[in-house]
Amino acid sequence: MSLRERALKLHREKKGKIAVKSKIELKTMEDLTLAYTPGVAEPCKEIFNDPEKVYEYTGKGNAVAVVTNGSAVLGLGDIGPKASLPVMEGKCVLFKTLADIDAYPILLDSKDVEEIINTIKIISPGFGGINLEDIKAPLCFEIEEKLKSQLDIPVFHDDQHGTAIVVLAALTNGLKVVGKELQDCKIVINGAGAAGLAVAKLLLNLNVKDIKVCDLEGVLYPGSPQCTYPLREEIAIKTNPRGQKGSLKEVIEGADIFIGLSGPNVLNAEMVSSMAKDPIIMALANPVPEIMPEEAIKGGAKVVFTGRSDFPNQVNNVSAFPGVFRGALDVKAKEINEKMKIAAAYALAELVSPNELREDFAVASVLDPRVVPSVAKAVAKAAVETNVARLDIDPESLYK
Repeated sequence: MSLRERALKLHREKKGKIAVKSKIELKTMEDLTLAYTPGVAEPCKEIFNDPEKVYEYTGKGNAVAVVTNGSAVLGLGDIGPKASLPVMEGKCVLFKTLADIDAYPILLDSKDVEEIINTIKIISPGFGGINLEDIKAPLCFEIEEKLKSQLDIPVFHDDQHGTAIVVLAALTNGLKVVGKELQDCKIVINGAGAAGLAVAKLLLNLNVKDIKVCDLEGVLYPGSPQCTYPLREEIAIKTNPRGQKGSLKEVIEGADIFIGLSGPNVLNAEMVSSMAKDPIIMALANPVPEIMPEEAIKGGAKVVFTGRSDFPNQVNNVSAFPGVFRGALDVKAKEINEKMKIAAAYALAELVSPNELREDFAVASVLDPRVVPSVAKAVAKAAVETNVARLDIDPESLYK
């Protein structure tokens, strides 16, 4: 059978990929008395008297809402909430399988920013964290920022921050291979959507001075036609220090790093050959990257990353979000801040030892069993250090 046939068969036979399973058995009347009425009244009263005890007596502290309106799904675009459900169920499977987090798909049939924000606020008491997923730009930026300011639990848009974390992790090791420093590099990001802008913001926070962000119409600069919403204008002002204008082909000349978060086949070997010596190519579009690895190497690329599992150096959000949420939940963090994201990235990078590091192995496999505990440990430690954790847990015990 083809991949399409096998995938449809799996989803049809299983009727989806997730289910709710009870933690307790109801075999006797005593079981029922403790789990439900009248026994259930006791934890209710405790929580009423001290709302923080909701973490002690319920599953809130291990529950994440995976929220979407289906407006920017994978490579499928705006397919709506119902058609996005298989993806959201898949995300919940990853949360549970990799990090033992109970995640629930929440589908919102709305593109109204305030309606989405209010809905998430209303349902938030039952969750320890909110994972925003596949919501198109610029809606996703406003939704996340407002929720972060109004909720006391982590709100994390994975398309932005999960991507930025794994890109930074991969870059950290790729730069070791080519013997360059991040802050000295000229970087071109192709793709000015949620992921591209988030990567630019994270790199700016690390004092990278020379970043250019491009979309189909060319490089962003202050007042450029592409600056149709505030974050794009903000990034345009903070990047492209020489105010360069032009296409990707023009601005990539002399660059040390290309980060593709766009679409297929926008880069070729000739363009790679115009870059600085030993360039790093991150062609992360899926399923067809901005340039195929063999073409990039033909153009002189020293280290090549893609988003695909059938090539070396896969860069995938799966390496980030399970561990990020595991660490945040375990210390009951109020938010996921920049230091927590950077700590997650460096923890990922450190999983490739100096002896293992080479051109075709510069990032750990998404299935490496050390990934989630290492990221969780780093995130929890950073949460405590930045005073956003409700609990101070020894990160080493959390790792174990």
